[in-house]
Amino acid sequence: MKQANLENKIEYKFKNKTLLKEALTHRSYLNENPGAETDHNERMEFLGDAALELAVTEELYNRFPKEDEGKLTAIRAALVNFQSLAKIGKEIGVDNEVLLSRGEAKDTGRAREVITANAFEAVIGAIYLDGGYEETRKFVNKFVMVELDYILKNGSYRDAKSLLQEKVQEKLKTTPTYRVLSEIGPEHKKIFKVGVYFNQKLIAAGEGYSKQEAELAAAKAALATTDN
Repeated sequence: MKQANLENKIEYKFKNKTLLKEALTHRSYLNENPGAETDHNERMEFLGDAALELAVTEELYNRFPKEDEGKLTAIRAALVNFQSLAKIGKEIGVDNEVLLSRGEAKDTGRAREVITANAFEAVIGAIYLDGGYEETRKFVNKFVMVELDYILKNGSYRDAKSLLQEKVQEKLKTTPTYRVLSEIGPEHKKIFKVGVYFNQKLIAAGEGYSKQEAELAAAKAALATTDN
């Protein structure tokens, strides 16, 4: 593992290099390497998730003093969903540095995207443990908050479920319904896949860390079909 390369990209040098190694160790790697020096990254990911949410919440609170909590919550969700975090993780090279089993390493689909997002959060947890909240806040502002302008410009934070309901009720005289199609991942970080239905017909599906987030993703996908 070339941890130094990642440290250069994120512009943070770890005092305790073991923390970064743990952040980049997936559970599957330990299954094939039981004598590894570090634990898997799920506890650190749990910590990083909380630190990320706090840093983003604080920044949004300060930047938008006149916005209500509903809109700020929607913007935050768009910034920290796993697709967004996976994109950032790939851009800075986290995906190339995660220690995986041989089987997981071959996966290039959605499961790998989730692994990258989780590892990115674990890196945030490692920075928090190594350098404290101020270093974490700087990292989040540099690599996560840069997506804010794009999210505001394309309106991806807007409540897609409400927009979809308005359109479907107007065009089809029915109300969209949502059903959970699958759940994958560890208990504290499950990925939900939800389908949206018009008159019992599956129209689109979406994924997220909560049923609500997955419903919003499904609604956005369905909106793309209704706009055609």
